[in-house]
Amino acid sequence: MLASVSLALFSVLAAIHASLYGTPVVLALPLGAALGGAPVLALPRPRTTAALACLAAWILPLVSVPPDGIAWPWPWSVPAMVAFVVTVLVLTLAHGWKVGTLALALGNLGPLLIAPLLGRAEGSGADLIVTASVSTGVILVGVLIASRLRVGEELSREREVSAAEHAQRLLVEERTRIARELHDVVAHSTALTQVQASTARYRIPDLSPEAAAEFDDIAASARASLQEMRRLLGVLRTEDHTPPLAPQQGIAEVPELVEGFRRAGAQVTMHLDEVTEGLPASVDLTAYRIAQEALSNAVRHAPGAPIEIGVDIGHDAVTLRVHNGIATEASAAVTAGSGNGLRGMRERVVPLGGTLHHGPDPAGGWTVLAVLPLTDPPQEPA
Repeated sequence: MLASVSLALFSVLAAIHASLYGTPVVLALPLGAALGGAPVLALPRPRTTAALACLAAWILPLVSVPPDGIAWPWPWSVPAMVAFVVTVLVLTLAHGWKVGTLALALGNLGPLLIAPLLGRAEGSGADLIVTASVSTGVILVGVLIASRLRVGEELSREREVSAAEHAQRLLVEERTRIARELHDVVAHSTALTQVQASTARYRIPDLSPEAAAEFDDIAASARASLQEMRRLLGVLRTEDHTPPLAPQQGIAEVPELVEGFRRAGAQVTMHLDEVTEGLPASVDLTAYRIAQEALSNAVRHAPGAPIEIGVDIGHDAVTLRVHNGIATEASAAVTAGSGNGLRGMRERVVPLGGTLHHGPDPAGGWTVLAVLPLTDPPQEPA
């Protein structure tokens, strides 16, 4: 489109100056090409364009003096003024107001000096004022349009960045959800398998050496799987979002969970209040997951120790307590904060506004205590 405008300006400018202003054709063609083609050349070469257009604007009035008695616009003809204004607009839009203002000043300076030099200052004042006013107005319009275009580009970039951040956040949330389910479901089942295989020779009388060796191999494979699972969880887990809470199991399934540990050889004593209807789904699920993780840790790090689990359902909170009789060095290392199990328990308790305490007690055992409020946690001010 810009090339078509430049071609039209060149054709009209060269023809008018050659026929009406008496400009020699040998000069009208190159000067018309310089002014008419300047808008196209302004995109790749702004400084060259500004110099070329200003040079043509200085020379053209010298070789285009209308005959006496004819009031053609001078020192700017109408096509020359239009070509110059379009050039200033393109320079401003493409390269900023400084380049456009420089072309504006130099382009208007030449005809302003030439008019008194040729003794035609009195008849050229209106033409000079119109050209200077129009080109100045074009500078302002160009600055406004360029600012609007820059704002639009910045908004587009911000939308792209926001979309990328949103997609990354969804990916992070999905990875953490997968990590939690792997830990709570797969790792729990694998740990239970390992415990059952390790204690089979003590729980099953008259077990043959071959069967005992097979159970030992199963336990070793389960331990290796748990180590690989911990490595995979470290890759998947991130810390930059609040984990979702989806209702699955609940407090009503805790007796079934305890029975599974009893079948694996653990000595578990349970106290469970009657489960009432209307418990928040998030609290119901969180209590189950904490009980599952605490029992798994007790069996894994203090094998053979008696375990007590109690679930008290009050009017304003659910209190879960899991206590085993022996605190080992392995359990102390885990509770230092590096274990994925304790991290997962904290991630579940904090969004509910609850509290989680874990560590050795004065009697020499180990206790996990979680308090889950039944009311919504207070909202932080925006």
